[in-house]
Amino acid sequence: MTQRLNAYQVAPAAYEPVLNLSKYVAECGLEHSLLELVKLRASQINRCAYCLHMHAADARKAGETEARIYLLDAWEESGLYSARERAALRWTEALTRLADAAPGDEVYAELRQHFSEVEAVNLSVAIGTINVWNRINAGFRTRHPQDRRRDTAVAAA
Repeated sequence: MTQRLNAYQVAPAAYEPVLNLSKYVAECGLEHSLLELVKLRASQINRCAYCLHMHAADARKAGETEARIYLLDAWEESGLYSARERAALRWTEALTRLADAAPGDEVYAELRQHFSEVEAVNLSVAIGTINVWNRINAGFRTRHPQDRRRDTAVAAA
């Protein structure tokens, strides 16, 4: 897959507000492990290889298990996720797939059972932020590090 353009080089000022959102999310008080699961799940739905690579690595560094990373795409069928994580993942899917349907009352009720009002807002901002990154990186086919190294090795051969 060929990268279409380097969005940061073309418009670095466009990155500043998104980076500020990312900084806010990192400091909002939600568990780092929960945020990484949310970022991974949205990136799976949006098919963003760059973000999947980054957030899987970040999750591992933060102590996430391989099993939970591998099974995230089928989280509803796995008992490896807590009730709070499941509510966050369901909310992530609802907000990421808005074109399919608006989040239902039952999804919101589950969210509120496990998250305060402030946490629900912060989680929603986190979901919105990863969706912005997904659209930038998937749209322009940003290359993840292994892809770039592979191309360099092939070119040198």
